[in-house]
Amino acid sequence: MSTVAPSTVKAFDESSLEKIAYNSIKSIPTREQNDNYRLGYHLWQWLSARQGTLEQAVKNSGSRILISEQETITIIKQELQKSGITL
Repeated sequence: MSTVAPSTVKAFDESSLEKIAYNSIKSIPTREQNDNYRLGYHLWQWLSARQGTLEQAVKNSGSRILISEQETITIIKQELQKSGITL
């Protein structure tokens, strides 16, 4: 039996919306890692379509965030501004 090396994973470019979204929520404490992924995905959706508000995107993610919703939104806004995205 032979084994084949796993496929390589190509990371997103640092300036892509996907990378910006997921990097923006890295410092937000959540109950489980999957909550973090869910929050990042909803932020990416919001950045892509700009439908609704950032507050709605955070709430709709259903992530179990361990800090207040307002603190979460403040952190996300700061991180997005660092990445050059204006709200």
